[in-house]
Amino acid sequence: MNGFHSRSETEWLVIRPLAKQDYSNWLHAFEARHPSQSKHDQGRRDMSECTEEWFERLVDRHQELALDDKAYIFGLFRKADGAHLGMIDFSTLARDEFQWGRIGYSIHNQYWRKGYGREAVIEAIHLAFSDLNFHRIEAHINLDNELSVKLAESAGMQLECTRNAFLYEHGEWTDHLIYYRNALF
Repeated sequence: MNGFHSRSETEWLVIRPLAKQDYSNWLHAFEARHPSQSKHDQGRRDMSECTEEWFERLVDRHQELALDDKAYIFGLFRKADGAHLGMIDFSTLARDEFQWGRIGYSIHNQYWRKGYGREAVIEAIHLAFSDLNFHRIEAHINLDNELSVKLAESAGMQLECTRNAFLYEHGEWTDHLIYYRNALF
């Protein structure tokens, strides 16, 4: 398969699609998570079904989503030692005259409050504009997810509005804050 290979580096991070050889680092990061820190943090979870073969299928699925322009999923790795820090993804919401995408981010909780999230989101948004050809990126954030709001704001995203009954989750329609960034010309 001709794969999706977009990547970027910062002073401390490498942002790139997962590769099959990342399995050990990826699994170790999930197994090293602290217990859940909030209702929006999964914390530790059962990883027993996440075999190496399962992971290889996940990597292939990520590649398919990117090649179909549906989603671009990146692993975050610490440059110094290759530790897997988390994930950032972009979903294509609309192309044509919009070039509009949504960002999602997740940093393993053992790496919180070290600046990795801010650095990763800033660089990933740049990557979305330069490599993925998005013009507008939105973050859809639960009203009570203060850490995600702080991260979006620290990465230069601006609050646009609250979308009422925007997403169906946990058996109900929930409101979300919409943070955005447009490409600068």
